Amino acid sequence: MSVMLQQTTAWLEERFDLSGVRHFVAEKGVPIHAQKVWYYLGGITLFLFAVQIFTGILLLLYYRPSAAEAYESVQFIVTKVRFGWLIRNVHSWSANLLIAAAFAHFFSVFLLKSYRKPRELTWASGILLLFLMLGFGFSGYLLPWNELSFFATKVGTGIAGGVPIAGHFLLRLLRGGDDVTGATLSRFYGLHVAVLPAMTTALLALHLLFVQRQGMSVPLETEHRLETGEPLRQMPFFPNYILRDVLAWYVVLAILAALAAFYPWELGTKADPFAPVPPGIRPEWYFLAVFHTLKLLPSHILGIEGERIGIVAFGLVAAFLVFVPFLDRRASRGARSPLFTVAAVLGLVYLITFTIVGHYAK
Repeated sequence: MSVMLQQTTAWLEERFDLSGVRHFVAEKGVPIHAQKVWYYLGGITLFLFAVQIFTGILLLLYYRPSAAEAYESVQFIVTKVRFGWLIRNVHSWSANLLIAAAFAHFFSVFLLKSYRKPRELTWASGILLLFLMLGFGFSGYLLPWNELSFFATKVGTGIAGGVPIAGHFLLRLLRGGDDVTGATLSRFYGLHVAVLPAMTTALLALHLLFVQRQGMSVPLETEHRLETGEPLRQMPFFPNYILRDVLAWYVVLAILAALAAFYPWELGTKADPFAPVPPGIRPEWYFLAVFHTLKLLPSHILGIEGERIGIVAFGLVAAFLVFVPFLDRRASRGARSPLFTVAAVLGLVYLITFTIVGHYAK
C-alpha cells in the first residue's frame, strides 16, 4: 500500500508540481489562545454545506419540479427509495444546522472583532455568504410543495413585495406572476439548484482565499501582547488543526444522524392553492424574528405603511452588517469598540427572544 501511495504521489508530482502545496501545509499555523474553540465554527459550516451538496444531488435524482408532481416525487423518495427517507431528513436537518452554525460563526467573529484591518473583505464575503444561506433556506422550503411551505412562501414573497419602489417587480420576479403557482416552484427550483450554488461556490472560494491570505485573527488582548514582542503561539495546520476540525465534524455528523433518525422531517399534506390559509402559518425559525417584528408593527407609521418601514429598517441593518469593518474605526486601530459590542449583544438577544416569541405566538 505504501509503495502504491508513493508511486501515485510521484505520478502527481511529475504532472502538477505539488511542492507549493506541501510547503503551504507544512508552514501554515493556527494561533493558540483561549478563544480557539471559535475557530472551528467556520469549518463546521463548510462541512454542513458539503453535506447539503451531497444529499441535494441524491435528492435531485428523483425530484420533479412541477406543481403536479413535486409533492408526489418527495413522497416517493421517503417511502419507496431505499434510504430515501434518511437522505431527505439529513438534507433538511443539515440545512437548519448549517444556518445555525453560520449565525454562530457570524456572532463569534463580530464579538471578537475579527473583521478588523486587514480582514474587511473576509468579513464582507462571509456576510454575503450568510445571506446566500438564508436564500437557500427560503428557496428550498417551497420545493416539497406541501401546504405549510406553500402558504409560508406566499407570506414571504408578499413581504418582498413590500419593498419600496421595487416591491412589485420583486414580487413578480420571485413568483413568476401575481400569485404563488407552479411557475414559482420552477423559479425557486432553479434558484436552489443552479443560481445560488453557482454564486455560493464563487463567493466561498473567494472567502477561503481571503482567510488563507490574511490568516486567522487573534483577540485584541493577544494582538496587544504581540506588539510588545511576545511570540505568537501556534499549532501546525496539518495535522494538528485538521484533526481537531475533523473531530468536530464527527460530532456534528453524530448530532445530524440522531436528528434525522429520531426526528424525521414531516412531509405534511399537498398544497392546495384554493384552500383557506391554515392557522399558525409561519416561516422557518431563522426568519421568525423578522416575521414577528413585521407583524407587531402598526399598519401605518406617520402615514407610511408600517411593513414598508420595517422592511427598509431590516435592509439598513443588512447594509450596516456588510460595512461594519469600515464603520468600526476603533477596532481597525486595535482599540476596543464597546458600542459595536453592545450592538452585537443586543442583536443576539433580539434574535433569540423574537424567534422564541414568534414560535409560540398565535
